Amino acid sequence: MNETGKLRIAGLAKRFGDVVALDGVDLAVAENEFVSIVGASGCGKSTLLSLIAGLETPSEGVVEVSGRPVTGPGRDRGVVFQQATLMPWLTVQRNVEFALRGEAGLSKADRADRAREFLGLVGLEGFEQAFPAQLSGGMQQRAALARSLSYGPEILLMDEPFGALDALTRRTMQELLLEVWERHRLTVLLVTHDIDEAVVTSDRVVVMSPRPGRVREILDVPIARPRSLASERTTEFRDLADAILALIHERPEPRSGGSEVPAAAAE
Repeated sequence: MNETGKLRIAGLAKRFGDVVALDGVDLAVAENEFVSIVGASGCGKSTLLSLIAGLETPSEGVVEVSGRPVTGPGRDRGVVFQQATLMPWLTVQRNVEFALRGEAGLSKADRADRAREFLGLVGLEGFEQAFPAQLSGGMQQRAALARSLSYGPEILLMDEPFGALDALTRRTMQELLLEVWERHRLTVLLVTHDIDEAVVTSDRVVVMSPRPGRVREILDVPIARPRSLASERTTEFRDLADAILALIHERPEPRSGGSEVPAAAAE
């Protein structure tokens, strides 16, 4: 990996019993790069993200962040799931403060200040003392994003973070993600079923093959930044989105070794 590399995946495989979810995955993500992963349901996108997050253990291969092997969950990786996973008995601010407990040198007042800062970043000023049940789905995801950003992870991992939201809220959150990335230039790995979302946010799009999951192709996104959802109306955007869709539905070449895995296990 070069000096600017943030994530390295080499020869990664994951088996669940006799079935293979991922097989021979190689991927490198540079510092401050935004990369999306797309593919048919069951191709192992979420399994791959879980391995990077340290929530699953590889059957073969390595995952490294800044040259360090991933051996379990760590604060160098922030994770945002499809569901916000906020603690319902804590206010929004307390949820973010809870994530900051492991930050050395932060007093209770410092944690409160940091929580308010990042809640402000995602547009939740005035809702610091609300409980999760009092918030809409989109607001809960804003809080989850603030929580993951608050402790300054080296990589932000996002697993279908807007998939459970209605169409209008999802687009609002996509705009927010673009704004946050432009301001902070994070290293982001986004798993999504939404091809338009992948193209409008990303520097590169990784297309996974059907199970067992392998990297079929990696496409650069040549659309100038800063971007907005208005970028989707350009011919360049639509041509790239159509090319990605064709790759996802293209039948893969046969390859020896590895059995197929049910979609529920691989996804």
